[in-house]
Amino acid sequence: MRAVSVNASVKYNVYISSGLIGRSGELSALVAQPCRAMLVSDERVYSLYGRAVEESYAAAGYSVDRFTFPPGEASKNLGVFGSLMNALADARYIRSDIIVALGGGVTGDLAGFAASAYTRGIRYIQIPTTLLAAVDSSVGGKTAVNLNAGKNLAGAFWQPSLVLCDTDILRDLPGDLLSDGAAEAVKYGVLRDEALFDTLAAGRLIDALDYVVETSVCIKRDLVNEDEFDTGARQLLNLGHTIGHAIESCSKYEISHGRAVAIGLYRIARAAEVLGINPPGLSARIRTALAACGLSTECGYTADELANAALSDKKRRGGMLTLIVPREIGRCELMEAPIENLRDWITAGEGAL
Repeated sequence: MRAVSVNASVKYNVYISSGLIGRSGELSALVAQPCRAMLVSDERVYSLYGRAVEESYAAAGYSVDRFTFPPGEASKNLGVFGSLMNALADARYIRSDIIVALGGGVTGDLAGFAASAYTRGIRYIQIPTTLLAAVDSSVGGKTAVNLNAGKNLAGAFWQPSLVLCDTDILRDLPGDLLSDGAAEAVKYGVLRDEALFDTLAAGRLIDALDYVVETSVCIKRDLVNEDEFDTGARQLLNLGHTIGHAIESCSKYEISHGRAVAIGLYRIARAAEVLGINPPGLSARIRTALAACGLSTECGYTADELANAALSDKKRRGGMLTLIVPREIGRCELMEAPIENLRDWITAGEGAL
């Protein structure tokens, strides 16, 4: 079993191995002695893995309740968040109890935000069931729900107590969900690790799955340890996300997060070339790696549509926006840009001004 230790405001381990669903209660008991556990999951994921998790926690001495909701990004809203908070209150959960998030990024974000807010904070455990959640969203403590004005605008920093990545689940994912997560893994390669990038570009995601998850988590761990509250180096993790979030918004979330980030990652690299910041070739290399993971870099939205959607991005600081620009595989830079220049960057990412 691979283990990555995160040393943020809460110190916790990320375990990566096959068979962790069946050991979830046993491993959770190492960090939270048996108590009441609210299992939070969408209806689809619960139907696949919920019973096994409940049985594991019950065998370890926990008293298990459940909260399920319809799958999809549309459920990551204040209404479902309020229903979860009321479910915790109605069941008389107290601060020594726990929440267990079983699912992808939507579930982790929703359950984590509830954990941060209920009784001013209770512990929670992440059991990611998508590759995207395993390599990215389950680690680092960012929790949120969406508002009408934009994605992840209501949330909190709240670290989990444990993360369990069962690679048996990840290997069984359909191709579109694997591609979704691979987009974030490619991002980590572009940020900090050329060997990870080359592994993905060679189409070796499944063969090297444990390595891909562990390396991605280690890169995120290092940035979170350095800058837990996203005021400096951690902003590098937003590579591809300014344009990606705009694409998600324009599509009303019909384009998945990973696919939107893949487009955003390619386009920011391409823009840097067109604007003369980078020499040619880097964006083509990124596009090749994304294609090897089943990801397109095509987008049907205009620069005006994307720029308008990006105006609600929470990464804005006054009239400025921090762009994360790849300079070479393994090295990126933070660049401050006036918000009115964003349209030029997006247009440049299409290939020409």
